[in-house]
Amino acid sequence: MSEKKKKTQQIKEKKTLTIKQKVVRVILCILGVIILIVGGFFGWLTVNEYRPADVEEVTVDTTEGSGKKLTLGDSLSIATWNIGYGALGDNADFFMDGGTSVMTAIPERVDVNLAGLQGFLVGMNPDIIMLQEVDRDSKRSYNQDEFTKIQGDLPLLTKDINSEDSDYNGYAATFAYNFKAKYVPYPLNDNIGKVESGIGTLSKYSIDSAERISLPCAYKWPIKTVNLKRCMLVSRIPVYDSEGNATGKELVCVNLHVEAYDDGEGKKAQTEQIRAFLQSEYDKGNYVIAGGDFNQTFSNVDTSAYPVHSEIPNVWTPGIIDVNDIGSDFQCLMDSTVPTCRSLDKAYNSVEDKSNFQYYVIDGFIVSNNVKVDEMNTQFTMFAPSDHNPVVLKITLE
Repeated sequence: MSEKKKKTQQIKEKKTLTIKQKVVRVILCILGVIILIVGGFFGWLTVNEYRPADVEEVTVDTTEGSGKKLTLGDSLSIATWNIGYGALGDNADFFMDGGTSVMTAIPERVDVNLAGLQGFLVGMNPDIIMLQEVDRDSKRSYNQDEFTKIQGDLPLLTKDINSEDSDYNGYAATFAYNFKAKYVPYPLNDNIGKVESGIGTLSKYSIDSAERISLPCAYKWPIKTVNLKRCMLVSRIPVYDSEGNATGKELVCVNLHVEAYDDGEGKKAQTEQIRAFLQSEYDKGNYVIAGGDFNQTFSNVDTSAYPVHSEIPNVWTPGIIDVNDIGSDFQCLMDSTVPTCRSLDKAYNSVEDKSNFQYYVIDGFIVSNNVKVDEMNTQFTMFAPSDHNPVVLKITLE
């Protein structure tokens, strides 16, 4: 090869190398920008993560007529209801349960669901109400403050519904967040967005104090930055004797919503902490009632009427709580005559046979043995305002 051809070849090789280097540099720059954006995003989520303390005092809001004294021998009713953040009515399906929807209701349907919830609560007229999945400022429920709405409207709706109790139609209220995220980026195609949600307790009886007690988090970073931070909402109602004197004992009402979509270990850890807390309060001589959505079924409950439908893809299966693990000082109560929850893989008001739906019994109560259980039943709402039915417990303080 001549000298001239050699030089020409070398020039071509240098140009090719230069082009390759430029391409590599561009690719590296693009990757660097992507890494910076992703890293910055996760950094932002981490900085803004909701980090509640292990125990936090909770404000008790009172309304006129909410100062009734709880006396030994009183009979009262307690309702627990997961209200599905006002957006999981009978029309809803949800992607986490095998459905397709993220936003499961239009604004008008959220209003209809909340009105329906209030209507059922008025009909039940419970003395104490434990609510779960109550949104206060979330994209999925169009940023409505559902707890303030329920807290404000319910006393007006129940006024004079019971003439013998007409002086006590107001409700004291406590609330604790268990889901607070500035932005939930999942699913990627249509994300959940901002969520502020929690559990709330309403009581016609005077609540002396309340606290939020954190439960173990079932997830690790980075998932936990945008996931639920479960808790117990503990409301303490002082108990008086027939002469109106304080007994020094309390009715300890524990509102809870246990983990749902974990691998099962989170549920176990949370349930064990709940059990230990309930036992400690009972050992003090208090009357103890824990109610809510356990996302598990008690082992003493017959659920044979609600078999798992294997033909439903990725059907969610609840855990089992061995009632022997809760201890002999407590009664574990769920009513299986009516399902307390339905799957959200499809809308309930579809033309399909309702027997093809997946039902669950996962809502109920744990009650200490010094409380007499008079009655418990699940109210069938046709799942119209929520994917859960309310459960009502009637008790007497002995």
